[in-house]
Amino acid sequence: MMRTPKGLTNSPDFSTRRSPPDLLADLLSVIGLAGAMVLRAELAAPWAYESSPSGDLAHILHLSARRLMVMYVVTKGKCCLRLRDGIALELSEGEVVLLPYADRHTVTSCESEVAPSQSLLQASWLQRQLPQHDGAGPHTGLICIYLQCDDPIFDPVVGSFAPVLEIQLPTGAATTWVMESARYAAEATEGLWLTSSSIVLRLLELLLLEVLQRYWASHPLQIGWFAALHDPIVGPALRELHADPAHRWTVEELARRSACSRSTLSERFSRLLGRAPMHYLNEWRLQTAAHLLRDTTLSAAAVAYQVGYESEEAFNRAFKRAMGNPPAQWRQRADGFAALVDRHSRAGVTRQPGARAQIMQPL
Repeated sequence: MMRTPKGLTNSPDFSTRRSPPDLLADLLSVIGLAGAMVLRAELAAPWAYESSPSGDLAHILHLSARRLMVMYVVTKGKCCLRLRDGIALELSEGEVVLLPYADRHTVTSCESEVAPSQSLLQASWLQRQLPQHDGAGPHTGLICIYLQCDDPIFDPVVGSFAPVLEIQLPTGAATTWVMESARYAAEATEGLWLTSSSIVLRLLELLLLEVLQRYWASHPLQIGWFAALHDPIVGPALRELHADPAHRWTVEELARRSACSRSTLSERFSRLLGRAPMHYLNEWRLQTAAHLLRDTTLSAAAVAYQVGYESEEAFNRAFKRAMGNPPAQWRQRADGFAALVDRHSRAGVTRQPGARAQIMQPL
């Protein structure tokens, strides 16, 4: 008489597995944003502006993060966005564009590329009353959102994307919510840099999540993080790793929970994410540790234990290798930055008054 092998007494329960959008929400909610700045303007054609090189943005803003994203929300009229590699998009009211790597680009009126004399990120953008440039052509309402991600090692999130993502929102509640959320963030912050303690930053995280979900739904990817979320094997494995990074995971156990063989799991992870499951886990542990160091008062030893390291020394070495500084020094820099932002915010001024004009320059 045949017996059911030990450990397989029950069939895998696929009904409890989260859908890809749920997984995306889970993962992005943990990743979060370290900071953001929201700017707005009403521009009358002709106008044209060029961003600074992506490598200069974090330096201009004096940020510790190595990665920034840029989002544009068109609230009125239309405009054109061009990247240096030849990509060109014409955007209309209700459309959103996300540049995951903040690649150098230009934003112009569609009627002409002649630039006025002002910079896109001048102080006039930060006023409650929308400024109007002096052109005689059609008007464009534009909100520009800079998003700081404190995850320099967790590249599967943005490594799956093209240099620019165009999101055409469907007519209805989704478009209204995105437009009004962006407007509210601009009005509520007046161009001040937002830190992790800001309620508006949480709103921007939801806004980013909505935009990414909309993009993912209409642009299925064959490889990368979004494709991995939709994969019936790698998706549940990602959920397991993110839910309990401190667990002493092995490929064998992860494969068993994903109802597949060890070789199948490893092959799919490598094909979709470009790394082995345990390599991915190590990156996620360090990302989680960075957030705990920044947002809690836990000691480095407690953080190490909470993310799955058995030795504080091993954690310190791994963290420094990934982040450039050991945990204590990294936390000091993060705390110093937050305190500086708080002092300037309470004084009613931006953290870096001269930085705005350098980020986008007139052509």
